[in-house]
Amino acid sequence: MRNETRGTAELTLAMVLSGTLGIFVVESGASPFEVVFFRCLFGALALGAYSLARGYFTGHGLTPGKLGLAALGGVFIVFNWVFLFEAYEATSISFATVVYHTQPFFLVVFGAVLFRERITAARFGWLGLAFVGLVLVSGIRPGDTASLKGLGFTLAAAVLYALSTIVTKRITGVRPHLVALVQVLVGLPLLLPFADFGAAARLGTGWAWLAGLGLIHTGLMYVLMYAAYQKLPTAKIAVLAFTYPAVAMVADWAVYGHHIGLVQALGVPLIVLASLKVTLSAKGPERPRGRVAAPAPRTAAHAPEAVSPAATRSA
Repeated sequence: MRNETRGTAELTLAMVLSGTLGIFVVESGASPFEVVFFRCLFGALALGAYSLARGYFTGHGLTPGKLGLAALGGVFIVFNWVFLFEAYEATSISFATVVYHTQPFFLVVFGAVLFRERITAARFGWLGLAFVGLVLVSGIRPGDTASLKGLGFTLAAAVLYALSTIVTKRITGVRPHLVALVQVLVGLPLLLPFADFGAAARLGTGWAWLAGLGLIHTGLMYVLMYAAYQKLPTAKIAVLAFTYPAVAMVADWAVYGHHIGLVQALGVPLIVLASLKVTLSAKGPERPRGRVAAPAPRTAAHAPEAVSPAATRSA
């Protein structure tokens, strides 16, 4: 199998898995704080075991400064997950996933505010188009407090993801698996005060869903993504990333019968198109090589300088 073909298969599978994440969150029956805590726990075990087996702890490249940046990025990414999972409860997986993909625009705004990066007329236009799409997708009516609450949670998650990406981009010379491992490890003491172990003990089959979030959606999914990023050009990564919201919307409809309305559906292609254009306009070489910094686990994904951060997002 050719290198790029294999990378396409790996990233497509990773995005399909990412699209099923919401189902695992809802079916676990746990609160968002508990879901994220156990995702971090099982995810740390999976990423730690993989890194150990591959010998990544030897010559890891982590310095106190890089470790601090990874930990700070972890704070942002962990609470990004909490807000996103809260949004699933307040609205639906479909709604939250589409709105969550406004992340690239927050990166543009933060770049302008924090680093005085110039926003070109074209980018400003795409920002405007995305805002129109966001208004349509939100479909909020007067008195619709649930949708308003869900919109707030999702936008908060997108902002935190963007902040995590900005911080993580400054880490170089460290394997992305180790950066992701540090970030999920940070989540354990952060969320420990919020975890209700008495309630968690009564989850029953919910434990299987929680284990799946850590082992599949944090371990396997990130290994597939990081492997794919080294084989694919930025443009293909950007396009394949939209497999995630497409699968999430289909899964939400198939399992829970949730779907967005006609007016809301008109906003989806606007957000997708604008996000794709902003992603592809990012500067950087097409193919990253060697050790690079991890994209925020978006998600997971949860980005290296060589890969547009918006193109590598994942819950």
